[in-house]
Amino acid sequence: LQLYNFGETVSIVFWTDTWKPESFFDKIKRNMQNGMHTLCLLDIKVKEQSLENLMKGRKVYEPPRYMSVNQAAEQLLAIIQNRRLQGETAEMTENTICVGLARVGAADQKIVSGTLYQMSTVELGGPLHSLIVTGTMHPLELEMLKLFSVDSSSFEKNIFQQIK
Repeated sequence: LQLYNFGETVSIVFWTDTWKPESFFDKIKRNMQNGMHTLCLLDIKVKEQSLENLMKGRKVYEPPRYMSVNQAAEQLLAIIQNRRLQGETAEMTENTICVGLARVGAADQKIVSGTLYQMSTVELGGPLHSLIVTGTMHPLELEMLKLFSVDSSSFEKNIFQQIK
């Protein structure tokens, strides 16, 4: 994807039962309205204490957790559904083309492209993961993404919506 066509970068955080922020979604939406791609950096939890250990002053830490592409995609799908129920029409849908990245620069790096829904089912292995939500794409960008597509038939169905 062309670097100059990226908008503001966002961070997607792990949700809890009581905390489900959606503010990053508005930045993705704004980038899409401007035809820009969005790099989504996915949450990592390293050296985190549980609320109980924190309150009791114990230096006991939770095991490290790293958000995966499919976890981020599931959260984005939940936000889309929630906003639809509120009557909002979203720039981003289940069929928005995305790129999943894992361990970029390592010998075992993994890159896949497909719809947001497909990203919710893909398994890219160990951390670290990132997700790109595409905006308006140049035909050369599309040709390149086809090389990494999860399922080229569903990729083809959705492409026409995102070409410059």
